[in-house]
Amino acid sequence: MHGGTQAGWLLMALCAASGAYCLLRARTGTRQERRTARSEALMGFGMAAMAVPAAVLSPPDWAWAVYAALFGAAAVRALRPALRGGHHLHHLVGSLAMVYMAVAMAPAMTGGGGGHAGHGAAGAGGIPLLTGALLVYYVCYVLGSAGRLLPVTAATPTGGAPGSGAPGAGLGGYDAEGFRGGGAHGRPEIATACRLTMGIGMFAMLLTL
Repeated sequence: MHGGTQAGWLLMALCAASGAYCLLRARTGTRQERRTARSEALMGFGMAAMAVPAAVLSPPDWAWAVYAALFGAAAVRALRPALRGGHHLHHLVGSLAMVYMAVAMAPAMTGGGGGHAGHGAAGAGGIPLLTGALLVYYVCYVLGSAGRLLPVTAATPTGGAPGSGAPGAGLGGYDAEGFRGGGAHGRPEIATACRLTMGIGMFAMLLTL
């Protein structure tokens, strides 16, 4: 990643850990919850693969096409649910952002981007206006996700135990993101923290374009 090998490894570790937790969540819950968790796991692992410092592991020239095809298919799959809005729309935006970054980094990976280290290194062909719009989106998403984490800790003692279905258990907007009655494994705050982590990671990767 542009910005140093250590930053790339840290981003890779955080995204991989988030993807692994989402994969665990995909084993339980309703059909919709499992589908949401699988989509988030794909996003986490895809971001982790993109974040591996190229100075350590240089990707093959065709890697960008694989990323674009994989997340293009994910975007098509998310299109219909996204019409209902909510977190499905965020999945669509995330998949399209991954396609955009994959296409933007193609010149850098095939030799047109110079000697910078990183999959999305400086020199990749991003479109400033589109990159800026995505950066604004992810800033808003990160701030919103962070805000949803705050009321849960304060409201749990008086509003009911997490996952109990008591009036305070749904605070933080978790149900709007595809989880009912406390979410997978009764820990919706961890799921939101994973989404927050991936949102920060996406923002950091977009900055390299």
